[in-house]
Amino acid sequence: QVQLVESGGGLVQPGGSLRLSCAASGSIRSIATMGWYRQAPGKQRELVALKSSGGSANYADSVKGRFTVSRDNAQNTVYLLMDGLKPEDTAVYYCYAVLSRTDGSNWYNYWGQGTQVTVSS
Repeated sequence: QVQLVESGGGLVQPGGSLRLSCAASGSIRSIATMGWYRQAPGKQRELVALKSSGGSANYADSVKGRFTVSRDNAQNTVYLLMDGLKPEDTAVYYCYAVLSRTDGSNWYNYWGQGTQVTVSS
């Protein structure tokens, strides 16, 4: 069994900062990619930022220069530091991982339960 558990969401004023964390646990052999997606009300889920096990990062254009994704590979944890938050960043943020389990060699997509980020004055 594998779980992704997020923390760190909340209410913040425009221009403020938040840091999200996501820890993967369970029967994990290896994690290739970890990162974040988000879904605003009435919109489709969209990529925010991903980081590979090798260290390369991929960001949505809307968050480049404001958000930073990082990983602690030893702890199977991914972080998202969000600076300069805007009201349009309001969404449920989902942790995402591509990983293999100890019971085989296949790769699977896993999602966290989501954490709400609200940017409002």
